[in-house]
Amino acid sequence: MAEDDTSIKVSRRTRERLARLAAERGTTLKDVVEELASATPTAAELAEREQRARAVLAEHFGAQVTDAELAASARLRAVIAGRRPAA
Repeated sequence: MAEDDTSIKVSRRTRERLARLAAERGTTLKDVVEELASATPTAAELAEREQRARAVLAEHFGAQVTDAELAASARLRAVIAGRRPAA
C-alpha cells in the first residue's frame, strides 16, 4: 500500500459491485473509487459552477436566471430522470 493510501469500509454488496465495475473496465477497484470521487462534484463545486453559468448567461445573453427558474429546472430534470422531485 502506498504511503498516501488508506482504506474505507463498505458493505460486501457495494464492494462486489465496485469489483464488477472494475473488472468490466479492466482496471482496479481503487481506480473505480477514485474515478467516482473525482467525477462527483461537491455541493460547493456545484454552487460555483452555477454562479459561473449565471455570469456567462448574463454577460453574453443578458439573461438573469432566477432561483425559481433554477428550482423549476431541477424539478423537471428529476421528473425526466424518473425520480421524485424535491418539494
